[in-house]
Amino acid sequence: MTARLPRNPRSDARDNRGRILDAARAVFVTDGLGVPIREIARRAEVGPATIYRHFPTKQMLAAEAFTDQMRAWRSILDGGLADPDPWHGFRLVVEQLCELQAHDHGFTTAFKSTFPRAMDFAAIRTSSLTSAAELIRRAKDTGHLRPDVVLDDLILMITANGGIHASAPAARSAASRRFAALMIQACQASPAPTPPPAVPRLTSAVSAPRHEPTGEIAW
Repeated sequence: MTARLPRNPRSDARDNRGRILDAARAVFVTDGLGVPIREIARRAEVGPATIYRHFPTKQMLAAEAFTDQMRAWRSILDGGLADPDPWHGFRLVVEQLCELQAHDHGFTTAFKSTFPRAMDFAAIRTSSLTSAAELIRRAKDTGHLRPDVVLDDLILMITANGGIHASAPAARSAASRRFAALMIQACQASPAPTPPPAVPRLTSAVSAPRHEPTGEIAW
C-alpha cells in the first residue's frame, strides 16, 4: 500500500493566494471596493485570517488585483508591438483592449479613485501612451492606418468603449467587440467591406410611447 505524499505547504499557499486574487477581482468588479474581507474569503473558500496573512490590508489586496490588470494591459500592448505585421498588431490591440475593458466594469477607475497614492499612475500612463504612439506610427508606415489618426483617437476609443453598460456580461462583451470592429474600420485607410460582428441585444423590445429606453442599458 503506497503512502500518499503530503502536499507542499508552499504549493498550498500559492493556491490560496491565487484563489484569493481571483475572488477579490470578481467581487471588486461586481460589488465595489467596499466589499468586506469576509465575503472575499467566502468566495475564495478560505478563512479571513488566510487573506490577512497574504494581504495585511485591503489596499494591498486591491493593489495586487489592479497590478494583474495592468500586466494584462501591458501584455496586449507589447504583443501588438511585437507583431511582425504592424497593421495586424494595431487591430489586435484595439480588439483586446476593448475586450479587457469590457470585463473591468469600472474596477480600474474605482481603484485609482479610492487609492490615489497606491502607485505611480502617471508613470504607468506615460509608459502605455508611449507604446500606443509607437503602435500607431508603425501601423501608419504600412499604409493601412489613416495618416490623420493620432494618439488621442485611441484614447477616445478606449474612453467610449468604457461607456458601454449592459445588464448581461455577454451583451457587454458583444457590444464591445462590435464597437472595436467599427473603430478599426473607421481608422483604416481603405476600409474593407467586411461587416462587423452582429449587433448585440442591449435592450428588450420597446413598447412604450416615443420609443423610450427600457432601462437595461445606461450610457
